Amino acid sequence: MTEIFKGSFTQQEPIPAEGIAAANAVMQSGRLHRYNTSGDEIAETALLEEEFAATVGAKYCLAVASGGYAMTTALRACGVAHGDKVLTNAFTLAPVPGAIAAVGGVPVFVGVTEDLVIDLDDLEGKLDQAKVLLLSHMRGHICDMERLMALCDAAGVDVIEDCAHTMGAAWNGVPSGRWGRFGCYSTQTYKHINSGEGGFLIGDGPEDMARAIMLSGSYMLFEKHRAAPPLATFAKIKYETPNISGRMDNLRAAILRPQLRNLAAQAARWNARYRVLENGLAETPGLRLIPRPEKEQFVASSFQFLLLDWAPAAVEAVLARCAARGVELKWFGGAEPKGFTSRYDSWRYAPSAPMPASDRVLAGVVDMRLPLTFSEEDCALIARIIRAEVSAVHQAQVAAE
Repeated sequence: MTEIFKGSFTQQEPIPAEGIAAANAVMQSGRLHRYNTSGDEIAETALLEEEFAATVGAKYCLAVASGGYAMTTALRACGVAHGDKVLTNAFTLAPVPGAIAAVGGVPVFVGVTEDLVIDLDDLEGKLDQAKVLLLSHMRGHICDMERLMALCDAAGVDVIEDCAHTMGAAWNGVPSGRWGRFGCYSTQTYKHINSGEGGFLIGDGPEDMARAIMLSGSYMLFEKHRAAPPLATFAKIKYETPNISGRMDNLRAAILRPQLRNLAAQAARWNARYRVLENGLAETPGLRLIPRPEKEQFVASSFQFLLLDWAPAAVEAVLARCAARGVELKWFGGAEPKGFTSRYDSWRYAPSAPMPASDRVLAGVVDMRLPLTFSEEDCALIARIIRAEVSAVHQAQVAAE
């Protein structure tokens, strides 16, 4: 009997009861705006910023409307202006080049390796083209951060980390987001904590964060922040920084605070499911798993593998066969962007030259969501289905050669 998976790849776990109660309290108060506090009352958003800064070991934190807004704010705070070039990954999602375009910048794409991380050799050859690297830890894969920072520091290039897929992760014990000048995170529904939309911006530079707070739309109410630089830091910045409103509200902050406290436990659950998939797909003919280095402490809310050097029709056959058995896979190498998948040449507002080595990798990237509503038994079933369908198509390819 053919096995069929019947779960939903978009179904997340419910918001914790504590978060629902806190959200109800905020709604009953009517004080959803982060600066709408009375007396010595502390806003949920200010408390969340303080707690997130402590979680990652940052001096300062700003809660914002989205991860994309966090990135645009970081780019502006770094001084990126119209026409400036910004280095970034060729393998990433649309909000990353979108953030660069939003500030008038021009992306310079850097290649991807078969391990799905930024190609540091390619980066080294392009460091003279820009003063900022917007580094995407795409799909939760972290490169050798010691080498990357050594290269960027030597070239005088500021690093902004896009940690949308690496909240709770680390490289060699240093939390993702703590290597560069800024760290940017997302709390969109499919990320590691869920408020529908939302994000964080962290950093240690007092002027950097003062500028970011003003950009977010503080209306000269910056004294109501807690994970923020001293008030004196704002003395000049408050007059010269535009308001580009993108604040988080107290309702989302109330939902997020209990989730943040449970992040480490949730990360362990994700990784247990990841390992079941990884073990189930080991040594599947034609399928390459992505190695996870010992220094990488990852949080696996998604799963990737490579069908490297497969014909497009064969990749599409795998996707169709798996879909017929209830397993939804996404192909980053498709000619047309679908859903969240896309290649660097999909973004026609961002000029790019062909990158043959990266094109080869992207043509083989297959991606799958890994929600915590899946059990480990579900993941074992999914692995059996993928293994069977990849093997069937691979055998047909071999026979046809």
